[in-house]
Amino acid sequence: MTTRLPRHAGPLVAAALLAGCAVGPDYRRPSAGEPPAFREQAAGEARSLADLAWWDLYRDSRLNELVGAAITSGYDARIAASRVEQARAAAAQVHGQLFPGVGYVANGDRGKNSLLGEPYTEGGGVTANGFDGYLSAAWEFDLWGRVRRLDEAARAEYLASEEARRGVLLSLVSGVATSYFDLLELDEELAIAHQAVQSFGESLRLFNRQLEGGVASRLDTASAEAAMATSAARIPDIERQIALKENQLSILVGRNPGPVARGASLSEEAGPPEVPAGLPSALLERRPDVRQAEEAARAANAGIGVTVGGFLPRIGLSAILGAVSPSLDGITSQKAGLWSVGADASGPLFQGGGLRGQYEQSEHAWEEAKLRYQQTALAAFADVANSLVTRRKLAEARAQQERAVRAYQEAVTLSEQRYLAGKASYFEVLQAQQMLFPAEVALAQTKRDQLEAIVQLYKALGGGWSLKDSEWSVAGAR
Repeated sequence: MTTRLPRHAGPLVAAALLAGCAVGPDYRRPSAGEPPAFREQAAGEARSLADLAWWDLYRDSRLNELVGAAITSGYDARIAASRVEQARAAAAQVHGQLFPGVGYVANGDRGKNSLLGEPYTEGGGVTANGFDGYLSAAWEFDLWGRVRRLDEAARAEYLASEEARRGVLLSLVSGVATSYFDLLELDEELAIAHQAVQSFGESLRLFNRQLEGGVASRLDTASAEAAMATSAARIPDIERQIALKENQLSILVGRNPGPVARGASLSEEAGPPEVPAGLPSALLERRPDVRQAEEAARAANAGIGVTVGGFLPRIGLSAILGAVSPSLDGITSQKAGLWSVGADASGPLFQGGGLRGQYEQSEHAWEEAKLRYQQTALAAFADVANSLVTRRKLAEARAQQERAVRAYQEAVTLSEQRYLAGKASYFEVLQAQQMLFPAEVALAQTKRDQLEAIVQLYKALGGGWSLKDSEWSVAGAR
């Protein structure tokens, strides 16, 4: 009883034989439904922020040193590289099946009524020697292209691991930059806290002098002292956060926890003047996770051809060339020669639906991989759109936050003047100061968020897509 081919296998096999190609469908990229332009993008243009190398995007030399160290010495990058080498070796193993396997055997022994380790009844009780040696070769004649589909799938899996590694590198660049900007923002928060303590301290000293002169009340000095202590209490917590962030950065770059040198301050850091997003269709070629998902889809598509090949006969060729002799010096004689050439064919007759189940499984695996690719592409489009709207809205928020800080600074100055002129109580000064310092902290956080929005946009666009592997490290930085 023969095994029936799946419904679509017959035409696939006939087409493969006529065209001389492998069984199974040839890969075609699934439709990703890319939009003509990203949301929040004025118009599509070919230029993209992703065209920049990371060292051209981040112009802080200290930050670039940290990013380079993370790429060359960080464990995430090294683990990802090891996975690529594993996938490369696995692909090489499969690729080797396309070629004949050649081996050798050599034996030598001495025994009674035995020849080359086997009982020999015609030995007549004589103790004798035996020698043989030969080369053997075997090869599966890949008539249907089953092995070629295996090779295609293994190569796609290797390329997927390469894209995964590039995704790790891009994530490292983004992670280090984000942590570094967090650190700069905490530095600015610490400076604001110290400034608040100093400001409230000066007020406290002024009120103490006025209290001694009988001008101020104890309520004024107590209020100033409480405000100063409250600001001072924030300093240890901010310093704790700074230490934790430095330790996090140290781990990312592959070194023991410790201090991290800074370059420019948060206010001195500036993003690129232009942030073109490029074309959505180009994103499919640049973003590592999208490319990885596509290679996974390619491998799943090739898996269909592998299962179709399982329905068809496997034709093998084999050959042996060598010599057999009871004496070592006679193994080169013409009579000692040994050779054999053969072919074999094997195939399924009845598998109880097993092969059909494998075929259907491979078809559904392809469908899943196709959907995952489309889902990954859709998420990529959303990431870019989210980054663009975040950047625009943060610019609007910063403008208003700077306006608020300027107004609070003026309010503090006016309230102090009114207090010294005896036209206002200290509570007016205290209220103005208590509004100013949180506003300054909020402005610092908005500056950080703006810088991190550029980081996220660069990552979302697949930044550094044109860099060669060797150029990702700090050695490639200009």
